[in-house]
Amino acid sequence: METVPERIEHTVLGPTTRWADVRHVLDEAADLGMRACIPPCYVARADDESDVPLVTVIDFPHGQGAPETAAEAARRAWEDGAGEIDLVANVGRLQAGEDDAVRAKIAEVVAAVPIPVKVIVEAPLLSEDELERIGALAADADAVYLKTATGFSEGGATVADVEALAGFRPVKASGGIGSWEEAAAMFRAGAERIGASSGAAIVREWRDAGEPSLAAVRSDGDGR
Repeated sequence: METVPERIEHTVLGPTTRWADVRHVLDEAADLGMRACIPPCYVARADDESDVPLVTVIDFPHGQGAPETAAEAARRAWEDGAGEIDLVANVGRLQAGEDDAVRAKIAEVVAAVPIPVKVIVEAPLLSEDELERIGALAADADAVYLKTATGFSEGGATVADVEALAGFRPVKASGGIGSWEEAAAMFRAGAERIGASSGAAIVREWRDAGEPSLAAVRSDGDGR
């Protein structure tokens, strides 16, 4: 059973991210027992210099690349040392009703690597029907997780989105989660992972709250 810190993916994915930023996130993740979600260009070096479990993003942040390009990028990331892939779904195609194309791209990336693939659905941009459709499509394509958002569009994770997606696959809540209180609300809604640039603050606040187990968080309304 993973501890709460092991369910936190400490994240640095901004457009100006440098190796020094990644190194800082890796050090914090190692110190606090978290995973790290970093840009693909730094995965090989991070794997060489750190034992932190690595997650990276593919077709980020808009999901508009060709399926074969995304699949090759995923293979490269896995060969470089990534243990999990976060793939952005193509929201435009989903909203245009091109469900077969959306499903096929996810399936191609899933088939390209022997590691878990999470599908970033960009929930803040989707209607309730669209959210349910992408959840079903990703499940049909054998994605292991659904992730709420990139954090680079409108809004971030919400309890309602986590609850809706959890009916299809385990959920990584991501986007705008900056405190243990907010993370605990996502866990109670059914999230299994949290993605956040504030991962270190979340874990420190979790420690201050008495280090409750996930089971305790889900059974206790205030996460303590």
